[in-house]
Amino acid sequence: MHSGRYPDTRLRRNRSTSSVRALVAEHHVKPADLLQPVFVIPEHDATTTIPNLSGITRMGINPLIDYVGTLQDLGIPGIFLFGNIPSCQRNAEGSEALNPEGIIPEAARVLRAHYPEMMLIADVALDCYTDHGHDGLILDGKIANDATIEVLCQQAQVLAEAGCDSVSPSDMMDGRIGCIRQHLDQRGLCDVRVISYACKYASVFYGPFRNAVGSNSSLLKGNKRTYQLSPTNSDEAMHEAGQDLDEGADMLIIKPGLAYLDILHRVKETFRKPTLSYQVSGEYAMLRHAAEAGILDWDQAILETLTCFKRAGADAIITYAAKEVAEQLQRT
Repeated sequence: MHSGRYPDTRLRRNRSTSSVRALVAEHHVKPADLLQPVFVIPEHDATTTIPNLSGITRMGINPLIDYVGTLQDLGIPGIFLFGNIPSCQRNAEGSEALNPEGIIPEAARVLRAHYPEMMLIADVALDCYTDHGHDGLILDGKIANDATIEVLCQQAQVLAEAGCDSVSPSDMMDGRIGCIRQHLDQRGLCDVRVISYACKYASVFYGPFRNAVGSNSSLLKGNKRTYQLSPTNSDEAMHEAGQDLDEGADMLIIKPGLAYLDILHRVKETFRKPTLSYQVSGEYAMLRHAAEAGILDWDQAILETLTCFKRAGADAIITYAAKEVAEQLQRT
């Protein structure tokens, strides 16, 4: 005890200046930690705004080429490709997902030719392609697990053959990682990574994304609770992550981000495998709206939240702010 004295250890000594704070910082966000989602549209020269996703646009292939070049110059290692499919091409089977001339395979071929080293990660699910907005096929009023997997395997093959070096199943069907891995390997596509949305929760925070890909109106009053994880559960998430790794997943994704940092930390500490966190559209939009209302400083708020992901265990972060944050880091 040090009665009447300050303690010998004064932790504030290591917070006293910006230089010492930088020296002892335990976690850093770097451009190499960030992955940028992009939304592709069929019109090659067009860009369109996205409601409630300020600062993000859908792009045709030509503006996308320049955009991805900027990302590469900033040191961002990869992008997630999502498509906004015209409603006339959507049907109950999501058959456009298997079209090798579709907008995502076309974008992948063009981008691979321009940027051989850029990670091109393609979403594997049917919600962007179905007229009902679900990630799988509906049979007898239910999402059909095994029938959906058969389609997802073909979709993953189409994307891999177009130049995507990673496919990322976000559908949450049971057993799809093992089936996709086997399907790709049997076709000589063994070098294509499978990045699994292992812990994808049935969250309210996906709204702006569904606007971006055009599935929000299709889903109507339905929900995805029969296949996405319940926000009440964490042990189940561990089961999902372990099963996907056993089936051959190369990396795991935890989604959403900030509200699920406990899941991120637990998965990373348990399995010690490459683990990504997705700062989803609703989380990004909340920060944006708060900044635009003058409640938060955008640059500080976005960097603080991404640092939280790193502190919780994320090896990389999927965020709509990847480009902006990389530019911010370049200025500092």
